[in-house]
Amino acid sequence: MKIFSRYFYIILFISSVNLMFSQKGKFGIRDGHFILNEKPFSIYSGEMHYPRVPSQYWKHRLQMMKAMGLNTVTTYVFWNYHEEEPGKWNFSGEKDLRRFIKTAQEVGLYVIIRPGPYVCAEWEFGGYPWWLQKNKSLEIRRDNKAFLEECEKYIRQLAKQIVPLQINNGGPVIMVQAENEFGSYVAQRKDISLEEHRKYSHKIKEMLVKEGISVPLFTSDGSSLFKGGSIEGALPTANGESDIDVLKKSINEYNGGKGPYMVAEYYPGWLDHWAEPFVKVTTEDVVKQTELYIKNGVSFNYYMIHGGTNFGFTSGANYNKDHDIQPDLTSYDYDAPISEPGWATPKYKALRDIFQKMNKERLSDIPQPVKVITIPEIRFSKINSLFDCIDQNKPVVNNAPLTFEDLNIGNGYVLYRRKFDKDQKGTLDIPGLRDYANVYLNGIWKGEVNRVTKKYSLDIDIKAGDRLDILVENMGRINYGANIVHNLKGIISPVKINGVEIFGNWEMFPLSFDKFPNYAYQTKNIADHSPVIQEAEFNLNETGDTFLDMRKLGKGIVFINGKNIGRYWSKVGPQQTLYIPGVWLKKGKNTIQIFEQIFEGNRSVNSIDHPILDQLVK
Repeated sequence: MKIFSRYFYIILFISSVNLMFSQKGKFGIRDGHFILNEKPFSIYSGEMHYPRVPSQYWKHRLQMMKAMGLNTVTTYVFWNYHEEEPGKWNFSGEKDLRRFIKTAQEVGLYVIIRPGPYVCAEWEFGGYPWWLQKNKSLEIRRDNKAFLEECEKYIRQLAKQIVPLQINNGGPVIMVQAENEFGSYVAQRKDISLEEHRKYSHKIKEMLVKEGISVPLFTSDGSSLFKGGSIEGALPTANGESDIDVLKKSINEYNGGKGPYMVAEYYPGWLDHWAEPFVKVTTEDVVKQTELYIKNGVSFNYYMIHGGTNFGFTSGANYNKDHDIQPDLTSYDYDAPISEPGWATPKYKALRDIFQKMNKERLSDIPQPVKVITIPEIRFSKINSLFDCIDQNKPVVNNAPLTFEDLNIGNGYVLYRRKFDKDQKGTLDIPGLRDYANVYLNGIWKGEVNRVTKKYSLDIDIKAGDRLDILVENMGRINYGANIVHNLKGIISPVKINGVEIFGNWEMFPLSFDKFPNYAYQTKNIADHSPVIQEAEFNLNETGDTFLDMRKLGKGIVFINGKNIGRYWSKVGPQQTLYIPGVWLKKGKNTIQIFEQIFEGNRSVNSIDHPILDQLVK
């Protein structure tokens, strides 16, 4: 009877706690303060994007945030993650936004939603579906009828997920962002009037309100960019602003001379590109800035508190005058307080000490990390050259190379092929390359052309009867800045030899790698630098997180049990390992498949117990 009574009271206590947090609440802005249930409230938030973390790990990462002392989680919503094809929406399984929000509520965190429609986030095309570019009358981020119609469809679907989970409906959602970092875009697109820019951004806000968003709205921009980015009726917040006086002055100017004051993105780490050093931010700097915000009553959101991984083809790219493109790593570790595999870093522990001093009650224990395993050498028993497989596919034929978009392919690769009936010797120019390619004559590698290093040409000596192959990879669409409107992929302008266009009889083989292709394997000698597919099975007695060591390979993608783990480019770095979540492994038989673009004879791979993200190859 005593045992029954004890369990009864335990269940009653748990139920009362859950009921207390799930009851309808109030969150708003009054007298220059955030007000939660009639009391002043400071937002101490961390950003984590649910698509970058396996759903089985959401609760663990959220508990890590709670144990650090945060009270809120912020997430972007990626439009192109949920609209898989035009009109085909998916909010289930790994894409279950509602479940992520409810999990945050179970852990005891409030939620801030950043739905864009543009999100940046080092994510493919800033979150936009690639096929928007197929509509020639549509221009993104503009007061454009065709574009706004698509935005309205997206916001309507989004609202179905988050409106029932707003705080006034018993959920944890306390704020929603309207557009994202629009001020910087306005500053770069001076060809568009400020009046038109503001028409567009205000229409996005109106769509959100129309579809039932009733919690406070906000915008986020650099503190000098509020003129273009602020929206009437939405709280302006300052991204990355470390100077308290500048922060308050900027917000006061666009918020009626008062707060609340918030930094919607404070950077305890930074983003990383292929072929560039891995960026680190010191713990001392992060601790100092955090204490300064708290001391001055500034709310803030760590971007990122936990970065996760750009699985598959989800990573985006930046653009500047020195690099036509700066593709982002597969790892989105971000040097964040919670590392890519969910480990508590020294930065995490130092920040936890700050929040513990502020709390009268002891913070919850830091959750134990997921178990890590290592996998011994896996020998690839099956291999074949892509050239020996590709003829199974029917090519698209055209007089000039077509873009990925024209070929109705969003990501992956396209093999461009042409046969010659006369000799051609000189410089092969591919100025419209987007983004990376290897060039072959009769299956023999002749060189690399690469948008990252702005190398668009190489010497070529073609004989009558020769076959030219150009295997082009989309390394991620630009996600930030004015060049986001120039995001076609593949070969987007004429290929030339000695300045003369190579016209007619182009064959194109789209290779989307939505799933690993089911080609036949055959064992025979494969030419150096050929593109190859490889497959092997391996057995595990136990599962756990691990890190695939790619240092012996060149460039390509890896599938584990049918899941695209992401890109590697070990030839340049700095990322040399690929994170494999243990929940995607199985006891017993597992399958690994690799598409290797620069085969140099290696036919094995193994895993190690730690990531290598900072080994740049000169």
